[in-house]
Amino acid sequence: MAEMTRRRGRTGYLLLLPAFLTLLVFFVLPFYSLIATSLYDPSGSDVEGFEMTYHFSNYWDAISDYSGPLFRSLVYGGVATLLCLVLGYVLAYAMAFKAGRWKYLLLVLVIAPFFTSFLVRTLSWKLILADDGFVVNTLQFLQILGDDGRLLATPVAVIAGLVYNFLPFMILPLFASLDRIDPRLIEASSDLYAHPFVGFFKVTWPLSLPGVVSGTLLTFIPAVGDYINAQLLGSTGQRMIGSVIQSQFVEANNYPAAAALSTMLMIVILAMVLVYVRRAGTEELL
Repeated sequence: MAEMTRRRGRTGYLLLLPAFLTLLVFFVLPFYSLIATSLYDPSGSDVEGFEMTYHFSNYWDAISDYSGPLFRSLVYGGVATLLCLVLGYVLAYAMAFKAGRWKYLLLVLVIAPFFTSFLVRTLSWKLILADDGFVVNTLQFLQILGDDGRLLATPVAVIAGLVYNFLPFMILPLFASLDRIDPRLIEASSDLYAHPFVGFFKVTWPLSLPGVVSGTLLTFIPAVGDYINAQLLGSTGQRMIGSVIQSQFVEANNYPAAAALSTMLMIVILAMVLVYVRRAGTEELL
């Protein structure tokens, strides 16, 4: 009996081995390489090579030189996540409780944009928000924009692109969470003479909180590190930290600075996520 128990224990570890190796190869080793690169001597080059000098000042240089794009990325990502939460919650609520037999068709329509390239979807917004496009002309006709007003190369365009591209990441976990709520609980709050507004915040919102937290994390994390929307819809004034990292890696070949920025971005996001999850009271999601 004891021998059988030991064999079952070894079998469990063997089943975990592929996942452990995958995590080691595709996460631990690249992360170690990133940390090591961030400590190289920045005076080297991709031709002559970089020397490991444990140059911790790379992090201070990254903060002093690129604090603007980092702060801008956090603001753009936060605003886009908030807008996705408002829009996504309304749509997910309608799909879960009001759509009836059409809810799965609506779910397919939410997923449908993923069948198109991320780059193509972003370029389409460049056409929609063009200076001579329907949106700008309509806003100018309504006197919301001036005659020489524009949307492209503004924070509005960048945030609009982020909201559009990452909205499905918010809707899917929200729908999954709302769809599991027993409608009888909502009916019970109404039977107890609770106002619909009160019933929503006392019953529906707390029960959907796991979906809210999951959706905001799935939206905020990639939105902060995105650089495609800022590159195509913005200008140098809307440059995000992802654009800086990309240019440092690909154009300037300044690998230590790019690695330091990437590491700092991960640390900042991780700290914000931990605080957010603890404040939301859903630590079990981690």
